[in-house]
Amino acid sequence: MKQIVVVLAVLISAFGFSQDAQSLLDDVYNNTKSYENISIDFKYVLQNTSENINQETRGDVVIEGDKYVLNILGVTQIFDGKTLYTISPEDEEVTISSDNTEEESTITPSKMLSFYKDGYTYELDIVQNVKGRKIQYVKLNPIDTNSEIKEVLLGIDANTKHIYNLIEIGKNGTKTTLTVNSFKTNEPISKTLFTFDKSKYGDYYINRLD
Repeated sequence: MKQIVVVLAVLISAFGFSQDAQSLLDDVYNNTKSYENISIDFKYVLQNTSENINQETRGDVVIEGDKYVLNILGVTQIFDGKTLYTISPEDEEVTISSDNTEEESTITPSKMLSFYKDGYTYELDIVQNVKGRKIQYVKLNPIDTNSEIKEVLLGIDANTKHIYNLIEIGKNGTKTTLTVNSFKTNEPISKTLFTFDKSKYGDYYINRLD
């Protein structure tokens, strides 16, 4: 689950070759922050050939400011800005924890558009044509030499300035890819979407970590 969140937070012609990596990332960040909320449906792939691992699944996330609701692998995470609720129907368990801002290696969905601002160097990488879409890649390298991450490739749609995909390559050979299937903005959402309703989980075991 942590690997998915790390990927979760966690892009030539339309931009022009003269634009550097930082200004490109800032353009994407500022463009995205202008929306009241974002709804993303995505495909998640985890691969490690040496360990014979090839896992593929789909998920979705709704983000509004620092708040988010993430659904993947049958688990729901609700973050209301202060507290994170991880709901596992299979285990009939709800894990409650505070926002772990001290763990810098964790890229939560609410930070997936700004994680690059600290801890990485970046440079423009290749350009690809994906079904008629110009995708400019930016390569991000961790400054911390002890990081488990070797590099991150962020693909940006040159027309919309939205994230197309994020590829994280670990030093252990693991490659995780998050590809955006749909990117919707300013959708009408319930006022209680980011509120945990304990009454819905009366039979669940409540695991408080703090």
